[in-house]
Amino acid sequence: MEKIKLLKVEYLPKELEYGVLYVSEEYGIAGHLCPCGCENKIMTPLDPSEWSFRQIDNKPTLYPSIGNWQLPCRSHYWITDGNIEWSYDWSEEEIISGRKAEERKRITYYKYLETKQTKKSIFRRILDWFLNLLP
Repeated sequence: MEKIKLLKVEYLPKELEYGVLYVSEEYGIAGHLCPCGCENKIMTPLDPSEWSFRQIDNKPTLYPSIGNWQLPCRSHYWITDGNIEWSYDWSEEEIISGRKAEERKRITYYKYLETKQTKKSIFRRILDWFLNLLP
């Protein structure tokens, strides 16, 4: 098992350091170099329909696992409490099934948001719009 340390940033740097998970909560993105050593940059959007991020004692966790199926290394791992926990290599069928499940999750999430927005009263929508204009 390998370790990964957390570095909170506003913007992800152009050059990433091995063993560091850069997190920009402001822009909803996390990035790191693939822990297998292939030096590919791995970007994970932080969003309820993608990955979630948490930290305890400055040790990062991303959920769900990260599967780099499009890369030659095909690494698959978890980042949990600052540790890289390696998982198994998925078959092509598992990858296809996983991608379909992710798409269903995104569709469900955005439909929920759309429904929630349309249920707001006209007064609430105007108030929300006005509040967004304020600094």
